[in-house]
Amino acid sequence: MVMGQDTQPPEGGEADVPERVSGDEPLLAARVHRPSDLMRLLAGLLAIGLVIAVAAFAHATTSGLEEDINKGAGGAPDVFVKIAGLVSSIAVLLVPVAFAIERLIKRDGLRIADGVLAAVLAHGVTLATDLWVAQAAPGTIQDALTQPQSGGGLTDPVHNYLAPVIAYMTAVGMARRPRWRVSLWAVLLLDAFTMLVAGYTTALSIILTVLIGWTVAYGTLYAVGSPNVRPTGQTLLAGLRRVGFKPVTALRAEGVPDAADSGDRGRRYIVTLEDGPPLDVTVVDREQQAHGFFYRVWRRITLRTITTRRSIVSLRQALEQEALLAYAAIAAGANAPKLIATSELGPDAVMLVYEHIGGRSLDSLDDKEITDDLVRSAWRQVRALQSRRIAHRRLAGDAILVDRSGRVFLTDLRGGEIAAGDLILRMDIAQLLTTLGLRVGAERTVAAAVEVLGPDSVAACLPLLQPIALSRSTRATLRRLARERSKREREAVLAASEAAKHERELAKAGAAADRANVPADTKAEKKADKKAEKRALDTALDEAREEDLLAQIRRQVLLIRPQAPVEPVRLERIKPRTLVSLIAGAVAAYFLLSQIARTPLSTVGQADWRWVAAAFLFSAVSYLAAAMSLLGFVPERVGFWRTVAAQVAGSFVKIVAPPAVGGVALNTRFLQRAGVRPGLAVASVGASQLFGLGAHILLLLAFGYLTGTEKSQSFTPSRTVIAGLLTVAVLVLVVTAIPFMRKFVSTRLRSLFAGVVPRMLDVLQRPMKLLTGIGGMLLLTLVFVLCLDASIRAFSHGNQTISYATVAVVFLAGNALGSAAPTPGGVGAVEGALTAGLVVVGHLPLEVATPAVLLYRLLTLWLPVLPGWICFNWLTKREAL
Repeated sequence: MVMGQDTQPPEGGEADVPERVSGDEPLLAARVHRPSDLMRLLAGLLAIGLVIAVAAFAHATTSGLEEDINKGAGGAPDVFVKIAGLVSSIAVLLVPVAFAIERLIKRDGLRIADGVLAAVLAHGVTLATDLWVAQAAPGTIQDALTQPQSGGGLTDPVHNYLAPVIAYMTAVGMARRPRWRVSLWAVLLLDAFTMLVAGYTTALSIILTVLIGWTVAYGTLYAVGSPNVRPTGQTLLAGLRRVGFKPVTALRAEGVPDAADSGDRGRRYIVTLEDGPPLDVTVVDREQQAHGFFYRVWRRITLRTITTRRSIVSLRQALEQEALLAYAAIAAGANAPKLIATSELGPDAVMLVYEHIGGRSLDSLDDKEITDDLVRSAWRQVRALQSRRIAHRRLAGDAILVDRSGRVFLTDLRGGEIAAGDLILRMDIAQLLTTLGLRVGAERTVAAAVEVLGPDSVAACLPLLQPIALSRSTRATLRRLARERSKREREAVLAASEAAKHERELAKAGAAADRANVPADTKAEKKADKKAEKRALDTALDEAREEDLLAQIRRQVLLIRPQAPVEPVRLERIKPRTLVSLIAGAVAAYFLLSQIARTPLSTVGQADWRWVAAAFLFSAVSYLAAAMSLLGFVPERVGFWRTVAAQVAGSFVKIVAPPAVGGVALNTRFLQRAGVRPGLAVASVGASQLFGLGAHILLLLAFGYLTGTEKSQSFTPSRTVIAGLLTVAVLVLVVTAIPFMRKFVSTRLRSLFAGVVPRMLDVLQRPMKLLTGIGGMLLLTLVFVLCLDASIRAFSHGNQTISYATVAVVFLAGNALGSAAPTPGGVGAVEGALTAGLVVVGHLPLEVATPAVLLYRLLTLWLPVLPGWICFNWLTKREAL
């Protein structure tokens, strides 16, 4: 907050206005982490990777470039080369030191400290790079980055004095000072030229050195933060005086949210003047423009271009856009803040001066204060904008202002758009329907919208009434309401279940008293109780189910326009899960193709087909084991062979979905179709998954322990098992120490155990069922281990064999990675983990491990796809899925 203090004017004269303005706003953060620094860091890392790739794979190009440089440098006079080398060697150190002295004189020591830190880190990176190129890099990279010296040896791949200088000059901000920047780059270019001419380096070495210094500098700036250059309150007051105002005080407007999807909204001030009404001033700087940058970039990637706006605009563009929209909105007849002045506040900020409105936002109003007249007034403002094809783009509650007289104003126009298309205009209507519906309900907001805009305009927005088209804050509110609604539904169902159970017990007691001497049909009574319980739960769920707000709005609009289109418009260019799957799939495909390319056809022809047949048999038995492991946790009666068919169908499903998701969804759907209630079906599959996870971890530890004792006479665990246990313990401590992660994990575990534990108690009452489930889990692991072992033996021909314990450890670890991988069926991740495990843990040669893993995956993943598709369609036709 900027406070003003009045001082007494001297006798016989009037006090100077600047003398009566003093104070400053609350302290801003001393340092900020700029997204632009992170983007430059990532760009630098990508460029370094490209340079190394060129050095590794374009050997002929780099060799030809070196030959051309050597030929061109042969004609340079030696005297000129020596003088240039001497001057550049001195100047390359002298210029940064001179700049540091200047900064220290101007008391800007923090920048110098940042530069020194970046230089030290760059020096360490260059030493590490030199060591890697000299000892571990391929020969092509070494040839591209070094030159043989006349006295023997090679030149440095990266110059350990040039990279720190570049990192220093970048971190201290010399790029913003033209004279210093030009002088230093001239020195650096001269130094690089002399080294190339003298044969002390290569062109790629120079490029790599510059990139390392540049990248380390921006990495340092992002890690430690850059000095905050936001304008203070005093700067604002000085800027107001420059445009002709006489400010007395400036009060920071508190409680203005900074939404990530509109992060360039700026800081708000209420400025009182020496004469005249107060002003509303918005200050926008580069840091606030960067707020929510990555979110906007992500939206631009995943959404269609017609629904997104530019994620990067300059301060000048932001200033011009807001001024244009402010004038256009008023010209269209809408109530909007009147812009009366704009100005720059130095090189990194601008200010926009508006007439003061003095109202409250819609979010800050009580529900009783939001009358039908106010709602209609808000719709009239939108009608005025849309009459001139102006889109607001963010009609959230904090962008709607109500003054003391009840007039509605639309603020935050900076993200808007002129000459907007029909789709964008309909998105505005959908957003305002949701914003007002959250406060006054669907019926009132739809009625007001139809009265002002007409039924056709409101009905046309239904295809856009979807969460992806709404603002980020609105989507967060809808998600919170959905969680609360689900909680109420669960509580209502549980209460109805308890009440129905109590009524049945009372009815049983009364019936038993009436027919004390008549033998009871226990089996028929249990069956009738289950049917009655199912009916009661279904009825309670139907009664407790609530419509979400968007569904309520659609229903209200359809009452007025029954033929209105409701099919959602596809706004997403690509879904996040699809994007991740495509990237992971491309990596997996590259990995698989490289593995297949390294496997000669002669290896396949020499396979022992008896072991191939055994592996095929073990793969087929796995579906029987999977059916047992599922049915063991389902107390209800479900057909065994139909369950086996569902597990085979899962082989087709997991190709088009991650295995941990597709299998769960298919089994849950199958149990529901088999007559198991939805809640119990989910609990049964959850119990099976939970028990399988526990068994998986125990078997991994047990076989890892046995693997560590195979070659030792003492029964002690291997170091790998100990390291794994310590890693798990550290992760548990980290999760329990961080409140956010602890709350997240505890919430998920509570929701899981809420349904699983009662289901496990039901299973425990039937020992044979529990035995079937446990036996199925163990048999499933056993047949997969035997399948992998048979695949190994098919290509090892008895020369290379490993123990079953080692095979089990490799399988369990690879299967865990496959479940976590985002690719369908764990493609790529499982193959890589199994191959690496067989080579590292089992000490198998790569020529044996690679075809063995490919055979195992062929039998367990790819061959069952066609039978799985057949079973999937067969079960679907019989309404079993």
